[in-house]
Amino acid sequence: MMSRRSLLSLTALSALAAACSPLGALNGVNRLTPGDGGVKRIVTGAAFGSDARQRLDVWAPENAAANLPVIVFFYGGSWNSGDREGYGFAARALAARGFVVVVPDYRLVPQVRWPAFVQDGAAAIKWVAANIAGHGGDPARIGVMGHSAGAHIALLLSLDRRWGVADDIKAAVGLAGPYDFRPFEPGGAAEAALGSAPDLADTQPIHFARPDAPPLLLLHGDEDTTVKPRNSVVLAKAITDLGGRATTTLYPGIGHIGILLALSKPFRGKAPVLTDASNFLLAQLAA
Repeated sequence: MMSRRSLLSLTALSALAAACSPLGALNGVNRLTPGDGGVKRIVTGAAFGSDARQRLDVWAPENAAANLPVIVFFYGGSWNSGDREGYGFAARALAARGFVVVVPDYRLVPQVRWPAFVQDGAAAIKWVAANIAGHGGDPARIGVMGHSAGAHIALLLSLDRRWGVADDIKAAVGLAGPYDFRPFEPGGAAEAALGSAPDLADTQPIHFARPDAPPLLLLHGDEDTTVKPRNSVVLAKAITDLGGRATTTLYPGIGHIGILLALSKPFRGKAPVLTDASNFLLAQLAA
């Protein structure tokens, strides 16, 4: 029988999944969600820059062999909220599937604006390429994954070579990401974060579609009203029309937060996000 505490936790998570809540509210999910066993956090707060926000954690399977494939996971939060501590549930879920998982923080609005958070993402990947072998990961097998604004960062780093890490990224998974979303809503989060860019096209991952991009898996819920599913559809088409490799999966009945919560144990039955993402990355990052 489910305990009262577990029932209350599940009720709270269900309310969160159904709500149009800011992603910052997900910071409590770790306390409410039963974690995946057999994994551990092996690095806490490693610095990849001088700012207090430029820190990362590393998660890995317990007693794992060396040279595992690596996922760098970028959380969302409208470029203005979030912290790595709130996403241990996602890191544990992925590490339990056989990856070394890196979760970096990055600087946020209003401390910074475009392109600082993308620069931080690039710096984190450079840290991974230089250091992950010492933590059981294979620097030749780095994939990226992100949700919402984190997917935006992950896909820009994968597609736009100007950030200096595209060649290190061998595959990318986006969860409910904004990839083609101009014009910005006046006064909205995107305008605040990205509106200062000299050329707004530079803020759009679709602008950098190329045939030699790393393989992409773009996952979206068909009931996402925060970031419309067309973002995933049009980016995948732009890549495939050029001869590249990109696949889109739309999950029925899933919204913007629900696709992320599907990585957690209580909600994996809602959509096979964890299985689809991990199987794709395991295949693309095979030794």
